[in-house]
Amino acid sequence: MLKTFLARPVAALALALGLIGGAHANDAPLKVGTTAAFAPALEAAVDEAKKQGLKVELVEFSDWIAPNVSLAAGDLDVNYFQHIPFLENANAAAGSTLVPYAPGIINNVGLYSKKYKSFDELPQGATAAIANDPINGGRGLQLLAKAGLIALKPGVGYKATEDDIVANPKKLKILQVEAVQLVRAYDDADLVQGYPHYIRLANTFDAGSALMFDGVEHKEYVIQFVIRPQSKDDPRLARFVDIYQHSPVVRAALDKAYGKLYQPGWES
Repeated sequence: MLKTFLARPVAALALALGLIGGAHANDAPLKVGTTAAFAPALEAAVDEAKKQGLKVELVEFSDWIAPNVSLAAGDLDVNYFQHIPFLENANAAAGSTLVPYAPGIINNVGLYSKKYKSFDELPQGATAAIANDPINGGRGLQLLAKAGLIALKPGVGYKATEDDIVANPKKLKILQVEAVQLVRAYDDADLVQGYPHYIRLANTFDAGSALMFDGVEHKEYVIQFVIRPQSKDDPRLARFVDIYQHSPVVRAALDKAYGKLYQPGWES
């Protein structure tokens, strides 16, 4: 599996072949970018696609910026690792025009504690670690609000920041940590925003042990297949997404990777 950017000359050649053969090079592999947390089920979809005569190449990245940079540059046909709020923020930051193509799964995110078994046990001044980026941090604050630990200004939703906290009865000390590193804060903070798929990858504690999970009430967090606008009619995309959403083999891979801590976004 590739873990680096595709060379520009190769991408240019693929584009040239596509122009010669029509709007899309249907005999060229569909290049799909992702991150480690989403790779297992995509690998199953790639294998299933191969059996159906569709060539797909999976490109794995180690961060959450490069997949969009590579897609915008034309080195990928589609990526799969982000929800719409993250995409909107990425587009605004980079001046890109990437768009959602089809829904994937929604991963539950939870609040975990190594020291305490309930929110009532949290002491005054307890530390709560949440993601440090604007979008996932907002999700962390929404979780704290759902748990009744803080109150937020009405209507702020996933754009919430610490400035939007209007009540904090336990005087929580909020620590901001890079989202993919939150699993490491479990030993130190009293409460941690946790992503079950990264917890499973780290294999340090039980991903199902959260004091509380969010759920499908936040449909904005459904992970999306994301493309450049000009790719919306690529028939390879439609075929691959259909395989991901409806293949029993892929569903089994999703169940193995996430257990019960996900829901199919296309069914909600």
